Amino acid sequence: MKKLIFVTALIVGLVYVVSNLLAADAQYVGAAKCKMCHMSKSRGDQFGIWQKSKHADAYNVLATDLAKEVAKKAGIEGNPQEAANCLKCHVTAYEAPASAKAATLTLEEGVGCEVCHGPGSLYKSMKVMKDLAAGTQDAKAVAFQTGSDETMCKKCHNESSPTYKPFNYAEAQKLIAHPVPEK
Repeated sequence: MKKLIFVTALIVGLVYVVSNLLAADAQYVGAAKCKMCHMSKSRGDQFGIWQKSKHADAYNVLATDLAKEVAKKAGIEGNPQEAANCLKCHVTAYEAPASAKAATLTLEEGVGCEVCHGPGSLYKSMKVMKDLAAGTQDAKAVAFQTGSDETMCKKCHNESSPTYKPFNYAEAQKLIAHPVPEK
């Protein structure tokens, strides 16, 4: 009996280690990979809600004359769309290593789904998403995060931003809310 318990514990431990190693290999794939399943009205049109948000336009904003003025005042020379100080908050996964970015991830998508939900390569399939919803898939094993929290948001929405405005997390959440409708 002790041997069976030991073997079971060993297998569970190995599954945990392997699943965490797989999650470490997750890549950011871009919002377009989310679109096909998250744009229907019956699912809440999460993609459409994001697409109309300021987050989706975050990279494009850096091309405006106002952004160029703000960058200059902040001591950033050149094009804000090429400045690390700007891109770290205006695009998805800017500071992630190149190996964590799939070719489908683009700067132009701005602040996409994966900023809040984690790199999507391991959970983007319909089967994995259904298993996550059913509670039969370990979210951590596929690098899925249920969403943002105040700490995550304040990595960019803070006093070090040259365009900082007081940040109210509860109000901000309402602006980006995209729940799946209950059936």
